[in-house]
Amino acid sequence: MRLHPAALLLVVACSTAPAAPAPAPADELAALHRPVATYSIVARDPLTGEIGVAVQSHWFSVGPVVPWAEAGVGAVATQAMVNIANGPNGLQLLRSGMSAPDALAALLAGDPARDVRQIGIVDAQGHAAAHTGARCIVAAGNHVGDGYTCQANLMDKDTVWPAMAKAFEASAGQPLAERLLAALQAAEAQGGDIRGRQSAALLVVSGTNTGHPWHDRLVDLRVEDNPAPLDELARLLRLRRAYDHMDAGDLAVEHGDMEGAAREYGAAQKLAPEVYEIAFWAGIMLAGKGRMDEARPLLKQALTAYPRLAGLIPRLPAAGLLPDDPKLIEELRQLGG
Repeated sequence: MRLHPAALLLVVACSTAPAAPAPAPADELAALHRPVATYSIVARDPLTGEIGVAVQSHWFSVGPVVPWAEAGVGAVATQAMVNIANGPNGLQLLRSGMSAPDALAALLAGDPARDVRQIGIVDAQGHAAAHTGARCIVAAGNHVGDGYTCQANLMDKDTVWPAMAKAFEASAGQPLAERLLAALQAAEAQGGDIRGRQSAALLVVSGTNTGHPWHDRLVDLRVEDNPAPLDELARLLRLRRAYDHMDAGDLAVEHGDMEGAAREYGAAQKLAPEVYEIAFWAGIMLAGKGRMDEARPLLKQALTAYPRLAGLIPRLPAAGLLPDDPKLIEELRQLGG
């Protein structure tokens, strides 16, 4: 890959064998004076087995660069003078049966620029390992704890990664994604990246690989460019949880559990009352099962917020979402006033 002179990312081709990556070509090594400042956390939840990575940086679209995770395998954060290939190569080494410390050692052994790298790895058994190269720009360092590792470089001060560790440990019992976000927020409270804020990402996968990545990837959120990326990441995580409840509600309807469906839809609306479409589809699903007392206020709220949804209602009987009852359809269409 030819690097634009303004680019800060060092991209090294990913090896296909479960061995340490080959040394970078000379023209790529010449780019090693280009720093990518970042703070991140890699962790495994001992209760659920979930594995995740969270990161914030003053760099556009950090999500495709730093965080890597695979269900039942582990997770990697690759940063500082970043070699992106350390992400997929690290997962490949873990997949081959290596522990996190052994995988990290293998990555570093094949990298002549290890002194300017920063890597955090956690495997599916909760072993954690991290590396901060001697030439990473200060403040730079890492903290390896029980089932997690925090790492940061080019920070405002050296209290960033200890604060991340403390916040992560203090949030035990919460879902992993929320714990990872708490660690990022603690980093920012200590000054974070000395250059400021721009992008963030949060990736959580399940502890067991089902062979269906779309089921295993539980949370995958990115903020590409925002003056307050962690605030935006927190908002997106709140919406992710709301839509998780919507999915659970739809599944309950499929199983004939209407009490469970109403409960899940209510939880979704409570988390994201500003999203009128949540109220709309919850109302439609309830109306389709004859629970009109619960459906009417939801549909009224949605249609009042966005009247054009009334035009969607007559299309739903053909999709099997409402009875083919013209009187019912007209009643629902008029709920918006």
